Amino acid sequence: MERMRGFGLIEIMIALVVVAVLMAMATTAYSRYTFHARRSDAHHMLMTIAHGEERWYATYNRYTDDVSKFSYNANDPLSVHAYYRLTLTVDGAAAQRYVAVATPINAQVSDACGELTIDSTGHKTSAGDNVTATANGSCW
Repeated sequence: MERMRGFGLIEIMIALVVVAVLMAMATTAYSRYTFHARRSDAHHMLMTIAHGEERWYATYNRYTDDVSKFSYNANDPLSVHAYYRLTLTVDGAAAQRYVAVATPINAQVSDACGELTIDSTGHKTSAGDNVTATANGSCW
């Protein structure tokens, strides 16, 4: 009696299921990685604004809400790779406090961290759907 060669249907189906599970895990990990990588675009933008605001404050003893002073388009201030839109608010007539907000746009809209914020005290926050990530600071 000769031995049968090749794979049976059950063996092929098991191999396909294993490959499908591995692909699902890899796709999820890659999505998280790309959101995290794009988030660095917002970090760079907000830290540039914070640095510029502190330099402006050291010179003029007040903050400015003019983003063009920091090389951003005043009409539509976008991050370098256009994943975030900047909103800069200066409080009060004396302009002694600012809040810079990076709002996700384009491919970054569905990021769980949502809006990233830095203020004049250096306090960094995020306002996303992922409560754990926003609470423990992993969005920053």
